[in-house]
Formats: sequence, C-alpha cells, structure tokens
Amino acid sequence: MIDVALSLNELRALCLEVLLGNGFEAQQAEPIADVIVRAEADACRSHGLYRLPGYVASVSSGRANGRAVPKITQPTSAIIRVDADKGFGPAASESARPALIAAARRHGIAAMAMGNGHHFHALWADIEPLTQAGLACWAFVIGQLSVAPHGGTRKLMGTNPVSFGWPRRDAPAFIFDFATSMAARGEVELKRLAGEALPAGWGIDPAGLPTTDPAMALAGAMLPFGGHKGSALSMMVELIAGPLIGEMTSHSVANKVAIADSGPPPGGQLVIALDPAAFAPQAVGEAEAETFFANARAQPGLRLASDRRHAAREEAHRHGVNISRDLMDRVRRLLP
Repeated sequence: MIDVALSLNELRALCLEVLLGNGFEAQQAEPIADVIVRAEADACRSHGLYRLPGYVASVSSGRANGRAVPKITQPTSAIIRVDADKGFGPAASESARPALIAAARRHGIAAMAMGNGHHFHALWADIEPLTQAGLACWAFVIGQLSVAPHGGTRKLMGTNPVSFGWPRRDAPAFIFDFATSMAARGEVELKRLAGEALPAGWGIDPAGLPTTDPAMALAGAMLPFGGHKGSALSMMVELIAGPLIGEMTSHSVANKVAIADSGPPPGGQLVIALDPAAFAPQAVGEAEAETFFANARAQPGLRLASDRRHAAREEAHRHGVNISRDLMDRVRRLLP
C-alpha cells in the first residue's frame, strides 16, 4: 500500500482540523497537534498520528474534556501543581512550564505534578523544552494497565515510561525516554494492526504463557524490561506519579474508570527539574559533562540517546513524513 507524503505543516493542519472539528478548543488542540507532529518528525510512530483517533474518541465518549482549561497552583514555591481539568497532558505541561523553569532557577530544583488529566504523548516532548532552558530533568508518567510484574502473570502496572534530559550548549540535549516495559503499548498496538508478531519476551497470554501474538499480549500482559530491575522501576513510577502526587495507580484506574473508547486513561505525571548552575560552577560542570560525551563518541559505533530521533527530525524538516494509507483513511474519517 502506497504511503501518503505530507509536509510537517500539512500534518499539523490535518491534526488541527480533526481536533477542532470534534469538540476541542484551540488551547487543547494546538499543543496536541504539536506533539503529534514532533513525534512523526522524530520517527516516533507509536506516539504520532496513530494517537489522534484515541484523543478524539475519549472526548466523543464524554470521558475527557476537549475544552479543558488547566489550573495551576503552587503549594510551595518549588512545587507546581496542574489540575488538567480532565484535559490532556500537552496543554497541561505547556501551561505549567514557565512556572517550573522559574522555580528551578530560583531554588535549584523544582517539581511539577499533573493530575486530573490524560497523558498520551511521548515524555521527551515535555523534557526537551526544559533542556533548552538549561535545566536537567526527569519525567515520569503512569500508563494504561498492561504490564505484569516480574514473576507474576497478571497486569499490575502501566508501561510507565521514564525520561531524562541533560542540557548541552553546543549540541542537542542528551535525552532518553523509554517505557519500563519491553516496549511501549503503542508499539504492540502497531504490530497488531500490521499483522506482525512480537519479539519473544515481550508478552504473555491470558493463561500466563509466553506469546508473540500482539492481541494475546494485550489481552494477557506485557512484560517489564530487565526482569526484576525493570519491574522495580515500573513500581517506582506507579508510586511517584500516583500516590505521591494524589493520583491513582494504573491498577486502581482500571478498576474504577470505565474506558470503552480507544483513548488514554487518566493518570498522573511528575516532572523534576534541576538547574546545574545551582549545584556546581557552571563551567566546571559543563566541561566535565562534555568530556564524558566526547569519550563516549570516541567509541566506534556508539549512538547516544536521541541521535536517531535528531537525524529523523532533520530529514522530516527537509522532506516531510510518510503516513500509511490505512492510517490516513482512519484519520480522514474523523474530519467534520
């Protein structure tokens, strides 16, 4: 099947037309369109246009609020809370970012907690603007209930991604963003839609037996990466992006919230930002970090986190992106 070629501007316009025509206000629609375009540009397909129907479905069902207005409070001068008003992560993060940056510069460290919202986008989209402001940062978010703990056979956790960013003056920031499961749930969904098998070790079926069938893994459970180590990291994310900030764990969400659409479940997000200049003389810290990166680059064949994304981004800004005809047809059916 021939793909459809779009410029990034055409892709953004398509996203906005779909969102604005399906009950979204611009304050929600524009940040969502931006993160979808950024994901497609960076070849992060599992968080790109594939997600758009889920955003629309969650608003059409009445479960999420496409007209949400995030509300920001600061219980302390270093903690920013965002009530997403049942809206989506992109708008909530964008609205709180200036306060988070200011607090991190003032105190050396600050945190942003998002609640009462839905997170459906890649975490690096939240991290990258903070590194551009000169901050080091972590982000954590609870995903849809889909992962069994190491040694278990039933879903207990979300895919629960973790992201880290380190600012660099004369090079793209060092950023990683990965699920604590063997793969993001969206990657498993994409393989199901494409009729492809999963790699061994990604999931188990409802009986707890290993499977390479994406549908069986989604019905059964996905598995954490790294055995007990990835499992423990996933549990950490459940705690610090859930109970710590007054939100539910993914297991509680699945038991208490009826989700009949294909959109994101409710879930909390925690972002921690640090100003390196507050911890050590800036020139000293930068020099040591760049020596570290130079030593890494000196090893033939080594690829730093984000290298692949940045290469894809450059290509997309020059030539646009290719979207599968099947996905384009599904998106165009959502046009008003």
